[in-house]
Amino acid sequence: MASIQKTYSPIDGSLYVERSHASTEQIQKTLDLSTKAQVCWKKTKLFERKALCTKAVELFEANKTQIATELCWQMGRPIRYAEGEVASFAHRSNYMISIAQEALAPIQIKDKPGFTRYMTREAVGVVLVVAPWNYPLHTPINAIIPALLAGNCVILKHSSQTPLCAERIVEAFEKAGLPDGVIQFLHMSHESTEALIKTPEIAGVAFTGSVSAGVKIEQAAAGRFIGVGLELGGKDPAYVREDADLDYAVECTVDGAFFNSGQSCCGIERIYVHEAIYNDYVSKFVALVKQYKLGRSDDPETTLGPLVRNSAAEFVRNQVVDAIKQGATPHIDPYGFAMDKKGSAYMAPQVLTDVNHSMRLMTEESFGPVVGIMKVASDEEALKLMNDSEFGLSASVFSTDIPTAVALGEQIETGTFFVNRCDFLDPELAWTGVKNTGRGCTLSSQGFEAFTRLKSFHIKTKI
Repeated sequence: MASIQKTYSPIDGSLYVERSHASTEQIQKTLDLSTKAQVCWKKTKLFERKALCTKAVELFEANKTQIATELCWQMGRPIRYAEGEVASFAHRSNYMISIAQEALAPIQIKDKPGFTRYMTREAVGVVLVVAPWNYPLHTPINAIIPALLAGNCVILKHSSQTPLCAERIVEAFEKAGLPDGVIQFLHMSHESTEALIKTPEIAGVAFTGSVSAGVKIEQAAAGRFIGVGLELGGKDPAYVREDADLDYAVECTVDGAFFNSGQSCCGIERIYVHEAIYNDYVSKFVALVKQYKLGRSDDPETTLGPLVRNSAAEFVRNQVVDAIKQGATPHIDPYGFAMDKKGSAYMAPQVLTDVNHSMRLMTEESFGPVVGIMKVASDEEALKLMNDSEFGLSASVFSTDIPTAVALGEQIETGTFFVNRCDFLDPELAWTGVKNTGRGCTLSSQGFEAFTRLKSFHIKTKI
């Protein structure tokens, strides 16, 4: 008998979705169908693949109200923001579709008398996309679209917190007319997922999630010589220089720290501020944070929803308690937020000063509505602290001196560097990370490379 996967809504703790885990037989049937479909799909002309994917995106976006409501109930995104992820899904998809012709074009080699030489980009086969719950729509599409356009088949496995997202994505592509087996989903346990990666049919994996889960994914693929893309943890820093536009920097960093209740891979989790503007920055930052409305995600007035589950909120609360015990100063009174209740998924935002890197709060991924702010005396001190992390997804510097900010960015160990913005993905740029944030990249023309392999043609035309 198959085990049951249950999704409890963070809004009220109710059972929202119940699905059976796929059996061994169902998983094998899915693999067989994908393998068979891929033979024909890779021969399909690129313009046909693009047309089908475009139609699928249109169908998905047309269903945005239902999808946004389901997203709100599954993982707690405030309903006022939920449709934004559907829009992001479409924007990223359409951009990747628009560059596919160029990104997948053969690579021509300089002419050599008597020879024709070029390289083609061929599909790798069946790709497994393992998607997270925090951005369960626009994260997987970063891999799904380039994988399909390159001629691969896709098996989608979502977090148990957001199973309906997998179903809606596949539903849209099926309605668009993709052949049977080109894109499928499976609801699976962690053990079944690892076993699936070990099967010979899987030719590539794109995973977004925790470092610990990424280790297991990599171990499962060990010895198979397949591509494994890993987007893992983050503890992203921001540095506000003395010459920054203060009000603008406050607005950006508050949103970067607390959007999605801080549950963003590239959210701002630690902030370094030059001592000359530190007090003004903290005062304005705290005042703006106090304007958030913590509440049920299905309330249109809510701007800060619950964390994904009670245990996630308790983890962050413990970080805060530990930091305060070590001397950190809290600036937000949780009692000012009626929905904040210890033991629940509802947690008030928190801002801490007098923090340092001996505290878990400043080194361990929080993934919640909390941020630590440190005073620094120089660019050199800020740079040293920003690089003092096991992670490296994104980093930001706020400054009106662009050349100096860029020079700092060249020294920061990160996958994406921002000046005067944060917590943003530009589909025209590669999305990647360093250190324990993982390896590989999605988006941009480089995002197609993980789902293709080069094949060289060396043809002697004169004998």
